Amino acid sequence: MANKPSLFNIICSCCLIFFIFLASTPLITLAIPATQLIPLASTSQTVEEKVLTGNKVDLPVNSSDTPEYDIFTYSQRRERNLPTLLPTPLPYYGTKVIYLTFDDGPSPENTPTVLAILKENNIKATFFVLGTEIEKYPDLLKRIYDEGHGIGNHSYNHIYRELYQSATTYVEQLHHTDDIIKSILNVRPFISRAPGGSAGSFTKAYWEILKSQGYIEVGWNISSGDASNAKADQLLNNIIFQTEKNKFLWSHAILLMHDGKGHAESAKALPQIIKFYKEQGFDFRIITSKTPPAW
Repeated sequence: MANKPSLFNIICSCCLIFFIFLASTPLITLAIPATQLIPLASTSQTVEEKVLTGNKVDLPVNSSDTPEYDIFTYSQRRERNLPTLLPTPLPYYGTKVIYLTFDDGPSPENTPTVLAILKENNIKATFFVLGTEIEKYPDLLKRIYDEGHGIGNHSYNHIYRELYQSATTYVEQLHHTDDIIKSILNVRPFISRAPGGSAGSFTKAYWEILKSQGYIEVGWNISSGDASNAKADQLLNNIIFQTEKNKFLWSHAILLMHDGKGHAESAKALPQIIKFYKEQGFDFRIITSKTPPAW
């Protein structure tokens, strides 16, 4: 009959199990309380936990071309006394860089087509989404995220008379859309884009509140012109003309297109647009905190 294990052996076994667990646990999570960590997520890696840097949020190191998200909304940061200011990284200026951006979606009419074309060409883009649309089509938002594209906040309803009453009403729409995005993806973006652009709508108060709450406003410097009734070939010609005319923008060309309802011509033109930039030797990137201002 086998001898029963002694108390000493049991204690030794427990200690061994404890030390194995300790060795396999990241030391950072043991040394720093959870409330002192700033978790960030990207589509190309698992959720990262970054330590506070002063009073700013520490973004992923490889943020030159990786989507940047936060697992906390602005209100959740305030509740937890966490920082809301973003760092100011050195902007990335390449030789030939193109940022494809799509506004006003997602839509079942055009977003799946755009995503299929991007996938076929192994290209990532940035989608500035509306709260009203992601409420209706959460699966499309999730697909954009799962396929590694960037996501930005484009307000809740795009209705100017409601959105631009004041800087406060503007960020309230951003907060609402952030909440919807987070309910679907468990993360929310830092980047945002004002419907119609900031020119003529923003005052100093808008820029101040966006900065204080950790938002990065993203404009554009090349427009496809697809807000009109232009056909695919006209859109392509618009883009080629602006690109060739403004070569000083080649280091950070930000192209505005739309994937919302009524923009089938944009999706139709996209393969030729991509072909043009590939033939010119452009590098396709997504919008991050390192993307330079459009102008």
